Amino acid sequence: MIMVLALALTVLVVVVGCNDEQAVMTEDSSLEGTYVGYSWRNEADGVEFEDADRYVETILHLNEDGIIEDAKMLYFQQADGYLTARQDGSADVWVDFSVDPTKAEALEGSDYQAGESMFKISTSNLMSFYAAAVAEDGTTAATIVDPWTRFQFEMKFPANFDFDDTTVGEMTIGSDLIVPTGRTGGSHPAEWEDLADKNILNIHPTWSHVVNDEGVLEDIDQDSSTRELLEAMGVEFASGQPQAMAVEYGYFGLGGWSGNYEAIEEYLIGQDATEVTSLIDWEDNPRWSDAVNEDNVFGVDVPSGATRTVQNSFDTIAGATVRMSRESTSYQRALLDAGILDEDEVISTGRF
Repeated sequence: MIMVLALALTVLVVVVGCNDEQAVMTEDSSLEGTYVGYSWRNEADGVEFEDADRYVETILHLNEDGIIEDAKMLYFQQADGYLTARQDGSADVWVDFSVDPTKAEALEGSDYQAGESMFKISTSNLMSFYAAAVAEDGTTAATIVDPWTRFQFEMKFPANFDFDDTTVGEMTIGSDLIVPTGRTGGSHPAEWEDLADKNILNIHPTWSHVVNDEGVLEDIDQDSSTRELLEAMGVEFASGQPQAMAVEYGYFGLGGWSGNYEAIEEYLIGQDATEVTSLIDWEDNPRWSDAVNEDNVFGVDVPSGATRTVQNSFDTIAGATVRMSRESTSYQRALLDAGILDEDEVISTGRF
């Protein structure tokens, strides 16, 4: 009787032990939780995250199966000693209607000289920025940032300007109806004489499409009137004349950095994080994959024919039109935090 009881207890212990182990395994296999990943400027040069002045943060909330239920991506940068979010689209804009805008000169090197500008703008980043205002006397001021040269282009119109019969296609750099007054960041040097017959919609044959592919300027083309362009930028007309208004501003295309990061977030929500392990399909383009070295760092050792830029503004990458290597690294590090990836599977970026 004692032996039978002992045997029964042994079996019970074994069964309970197996059930406990199964419960633990089930609990451990759940991916539910919030995970965070980072990429930062100069990490390929040995800079530690704590010392970074710019970084991208990805926050993912996964359910138990690894489905992304919520996603947040933020780009932080140092400005005046403080960290600010690049995708913060708020801006302070002042307009001096007494100024006649003039072209920037000496576009390369230390001899660069900004032109005269009607606008003073304080914001975290000017990518895709536009603004317009109308004085009480009907004078209209407008500005738009070109995505290729990254220069701020300005337009100033008197109240009696022919808004209806002057087209966007006629508003060329050579006509002085649109004036590149200053660069807004790292710019592509250009000689204005070489771009004299170009306007804001066709400065570059590859990249200018982002101005009016979608967003507030989607209906604007070469044949659109100046009035139609200004109306898209927020100016109201009555009896063919612009009406006095304070500054209106916004971001064309996807909506600047805010719109691009929101597009990435929308792309990620609902995805299976165990399957979507990178924002970039590296094999989709050999020019990208060939620039990933043996240490899994992109953009440091770039052979001939490869590139340091992962970008597809036509079909987008994860919904965005901007460069994506730093965002993909940050996303992968969030998957590393979740235990989905190992460190040696993360492709870090040498170009931030």
